[in-house]
Amino acid sequence: MNPCVNKVLIVGGGFSGMTAAIELRKYDIEVDLVEIDPNWRAEGAGISIGGATLRAFKTLGILDEYLKVGSAHSGLDIHAPHGLHLAHIPTPLIGDPDIPSSGAIMRPALAKILADKTKTTGTNVRLGVTFTDIVQGKDGVEVTFTDGTNATYDLVIGADGLYSQVRKTQFPEAANPKYVGQGVWRAVLPRLPEVNNTMMWVGQNIKAGLNPMSKDQMYMFVTQDNAPGTWIKGEEALIKLKDIMQGFPAPLLQQVAGMLDENSYINYRPLENLLVPAPWYKDRVVLIGDTVHGTTPHLASGACIGIEDAIVLAEELANKASLDEALDTFQSRRWERCRMVVENSGRLAQIEIEGGDKQEHTAIMRDSMMALAQPI
Repeated sequence: MNPCVNKVLIVGGGFSGMTAAIELRKYDIEVDLVEIDPNWRAEGAGISIGGATLRAFKTLGILDEYLKVGSAHSGLDIHAPHGLHLAHIPTPLIGDPDIPSSGAIMRPALAKILADKTKTTGTNVRLGVTFTDIVQGKDGVEVTFTDGTNATYDLVIGADGLYSQVRKTQFPEAANPKYVGQGVWRAVLPRLPEVNNTMMWVGQNIKAGLNPMSKDQMYMFVTQDNAPGTWIKGEEALIKLKDIMQGFPAPLLQQVAGMLDENSYINYRPLENLLVPAPWYKDRVVLIGDTVHGTTPHLASGACIGIEDAIVLAEELANKASLDEALDTFQSRRWERCRMVVENSGRLAQIEIEGGDKQEHTAIMRDSMMALAQPI
């Protein structure tokens, strides 16, 4: 069956947008991708990767590249702040012997892998450019760009992130992202020999963790309650993070705290989430990724579900006779899985903020991992 679209515009060159370009080009669909950042950068520290994401990487044809520069490991170990081991949560296998059950990588490294792959597909990538106007018609979408050009497309995909301008202009009724009451600290450090998988130390209202990202690097993350609008940068961030770490007497975490200095990459940001009610499309405009289901990192699956969106959307566009049918099937395949990730991640944040039931916390993580291992 021939694809139901011939020419597509993707707004946003993040993980979801690049994945959409890679997959659409497999079906010989003409793709323009515009990215407002002229340098096509991906900022941030490490990103945790589950087996479902690694399965998606195999679909994209980048799993080998990921394994060269990232980390593959399995399982999650949970400890008390003093170091007592409380539980081991296995990360479920996907069912393919080539696919590890979990891992982590530097966010810029993953972005480069995806960008390099996108460039090989014949996608027309335009950097430092975005749209100024999107006008839907019966037979196409007329788009005007910031460089003064315009073009007509069969479909526009909004993949421009949590603060999406496509969502704002085409779905003005959609709510804005909401602060969940927590912020997350991340720090990149040399990898210690003991850090072979994901490790967490869970306090009453705060959680710290370590994750290997490569042979030589690991990252530390700490989730902490903070007032809305809190941003911490520069020298203050180093002082604050070292102070927070005094609440975790575990020897390994104290060793890590001692490694933090003015040369360490330290990042803090408030955590927000968003779940736009279905449908995520209007006529010839569809939204994917963080534009419609921005989630907190508690299940390490925000990038996963955005990348999956792009894979599923491309499949449906290639195999359905009409655009309406393709978008409707895309929506039905994606809603429940994405809702589960956003809402379960939000519940995990709430339990941590309230110092709630640790058994419920563990059960949600285990059940969510099992659900994510299922086919998409």
